[in-house]
Amino acid sequence: MRAAVIHERNAPPVVEEFPEPQPQEGCVLIDMDTAGLGGWDVLGAYRLGVSYPCVIRGEGVGRTVDGKRVYFGERSVQPFGAWAERTLVPTEEVWNVPDDVDDKTAISMGIAATGAVVPLELANIQKGEKVLILGATGTLGLIALQLARLLGAGRVVGAARSAEALAGLKSRGFADEVVRLGGDDDSAALKDAADGGFDVVLDLVCGQPLLSSLKATNRGARIMTIGTGAGRKIELDIADLLFRNLSCIGTGQRPPTDRRQIWERLLRTAREQQIHVDYADYTLEQAGQAWADQVSGPHAKITARIRG
Repeated sequence: MRAAVIHERNAPPVVEEFPEPQPQEGCVLIDMDTAGLGGWDVLGAYRLGVSYPCVIRGEGVGRTVDGKRVYFGERSVQPFGAWAERTLVPTEEVWNVPDDVDDKTAISMGIAATGAVVPLELANIQKGEKVLILGATGTLGLIALQLARLLGAGRVVGAARSAEALAGLKSRGFADEVVRLGGDDDSAALKDAADGGFDVVLDLVCGQPLLSSLKATNRGARIMTIGTGAGRKIELDIADLLFRNLSCIGTGQRPPTDRRQIWERLLRTAREQQIHVDYADYTLEQAGQAWADQVSGPHAKITARIRG
């Protein structure tokens, strides 16, 4: 079968022939239709504990041998993955896709949207509070901006490094204000955008942006950090956290039943509230380009047609 194969850690994928998965007890064989690619797939941590060569794991939508259309996250049985004509996934990680949900929505409401909704709900946003999304120009950030408003935020601000992408968020009404990070005084710029200070911060990048945001928060602020794109290590002045709460949230370790319920709820929200996601579309044969674009930051959810 054709597959996007990684031959060593930190190497880009090569599209080539790869052995097909065989039936295995407790697992489901899936003929792939659409695969997704995200930031976690291309990080240097891809992947601790894997053997090479292996297929890009990713997430995707496909059909079982009895014709059911299903979604699965990044849980394929090694060395298989979504970026191949066929994969093998543990049964509990295979979820039926409703007929009125397209492949790309099923994928974007999986890992990305779950990564946004879990910390935002844990932050317990109160009606009218001011919310900052750090790293707002990625797929998770775009979804988070919309969910924060649905959860009651009165003012939603997006911050990131791309001025062009930030301008697009504001012009399309996803953010009330935007802040380009990397200026002379990011803390002051963020505080101005908040009109005083934020009550909730969803941090998707960590590093210096997180430290800058702390100085732009109100007493009682809840800071939820879930990403490390701007650096994993910070030198924190504990005084900046006085009367505030900082939580590091992991969304992927929940039991499959919990993650499935969240995904199904997000599918309903996407339909009823018209959650918008930007997409960048590829084919399996373009896996190398898709990988490179994800590394550079596409400001869109990357998906690929595997068949058809």
